[in-house]
Amino acid sequence: MQRDDDVLIDALAAAGIAYMPHLPLGDPRLLESATLSAVATRVGAAPMQVALAWLLKRSPNILPIPGTASLAHLSENIAAAALDLPPSEIEVLDDIAPRRHAMKCPVKDVS
Repeated sequence: MQRDDDVLIDALAAAGIAYMPHLPLGDPRLLESATLSAVATRVGAAPMQVALAWLLKRSPNILPIPGTASLAHLSENIAAAALDLPPSEIEVLDDIAPRRHAMKCPVKDVS
């Protein structure tokens, strides 16, 4: 849940341009976060599903490509798109990986 590209993601979304993140969930250790696990328990999902759902809710232009090694894992990834995360849980997830610094958008004109 890396937040360094937030400004860029917003600018691209405003212009209707897709954003495909590299390491979309940021630091892999975040998937082992007790907070993420607690949110997953509260919403009845796996931590990876919650992380993907948070990413998909972040912006409609984000196109994550999660890895998968089995049909069961693929089904879990697909189910993440339908996971309903309440705003209170999104706030909790946002706090796991706050923005590290304010980045200026490198895109001057995306129209």
